[in-house]
Amino acid sequence: MPLFAVICRDKPGALQIRLDTRNAHLAHIRDSGIVAMAGPLIEEGEMRGSLVILEAADLDAARAWAAADPYKAAGLFASTEITEWKKVIG
Repeated sequence: MPLFAVICRDKPGALQIRLDTRNAHLAHIRDSGIVAMAGPLIEEGEMRGSLVILEAADLDAARAWAAADPYKAAGLFASTEITEWKKVIG
């Protein structure tokens, strides 16, 4: 199954939205069964985005996962990029 990188950048000043929605986001990661790895992007010591690697059937499935993310529903992200990714090392 192909891998997809979901790269999300938070809106400026939106840390509290991230913190308030974190448990629902982590449940989405856990319950979906397609997340290979994930973690926050850090800028100046603060969480300001997300990197999620998905094992999904295709780009549409990756887009559907990202669209259902509680962070998206909460309006956290300024931008989201989804691209197929090839693991080479690790």
